[in-house]
Amino acid sequence: MMSGEDTAAPQVLEDLPGVLKLLSDGSVVRGDEAVLWPEDPLPDVPGVQWKDAQYHAPRGLSVRVYRPSSSVTEAGGPKLPVLVYFHGGGYCLGSFAQPHFHTYCLRAAAELPAVVLSVQYRLAPEHRLPAAIEDGAAFLSWLRDQAELGVGADPWLAETADFGRTFISGASAGANLAHHVTVQAASAQRDVHPVRVAGYVLISAFFGGAERTATEADPPADVSLTVEGSDMFWRMSLPVGASRDHPVANPFGPESPSLASVDLPPVLVVAPESDVLRDRVMGYAARLREMGKAVEVAEFAGEQHGFSVLRPFGEAANELMRVLKRFVYAGTTRNTSTDG
Repeated sequence: MMSGEDTAAPQVLEDLPGVLKLLSDGSVVRGDEAVLWPEDPLPDVPGVQWKDAQYHAPRGLSVRVYRPSSSVTEAGGPKLPVLVYFHGGGYCLGSFAQPHFHTYCLRAAAELPAVVLSVQYRLAPEHRLPAAIEDGAAFLSWLRDQAELGVGADPWLAETADFGRTFISGASAGANLAHHVTVQAASAQRDVHPVRVAGYVLISAFFGGAERTATEADPPADVSLTVEGSDMFWRMSLPVGASRDHPVANPFGPESPSLASVDLPPVLVVAPESDVLRDRVMGYAARLREMGKAVEVAEFAGEQHGFSVLRPFGEAANELMRVLKRFVYAGTTRNTSTDG
């Protein structure tokens, strides 16, 4: 006969109501993430083609490829820069197919213009970190293979992509992922030649740390990501028992390798003002500047964490597209400030 302990129902360890539950037996219950997003319909973005391509068959992972329709008709014309994009969601939520992330990529492809590659990666808590970073590294290896194939590569990339102008970007957790993948490429942990990472872009980066910053201790009003929510995502995504000073969460933590000797490309750091993570984002930029790295900071007054996708056609999102285009096409300009 089974004991009462054996038959007891598993307890809820973490709960994002209606969206995600982590139970004490390790099982995960997922709901509908649509409840987290604005209900307003998203307008169409004309002039962009897109398709999905598999980059890691054993894990069933794909990349969504976007290119401007005009690039197809201009046969033999100049190729376009490549913008790799990792979606957000605290490493636990989100999808490259989610409509708001999809719309952001459509806009970037059309307005930069660029070949945009939106990367699917495994989510926690089913796949705890560093699984997502391993997927990001696997994607860069796939991209390197595509660059080496030349005319034998995916036709859209062979026709349109300038692999020598590749930029790695992401929003929130995707920005954290972009940081780690860029560091791997820049420190020669991963050979990506003939791909050249010309820069990277961190939008509302999801960083953490055991010690509270000022904006975490005294959060701005009306934030889209709370301190409690941020903590919960780290508990569900980091290795079991790890603290927020884990090197994935805190790139300048006590166990994190120094970035001083890493030949990082120029970085665009996008910092919304009304964000509990603002001090971490600004601190990241300041620490890199102290090391002599090329850093551009774009501050967006009054904007929340995730503004780039929560309001993808707002004035701040419009300005972000202009800042991003300038960074990609004209290189780094330090100390940019925008009042979005």
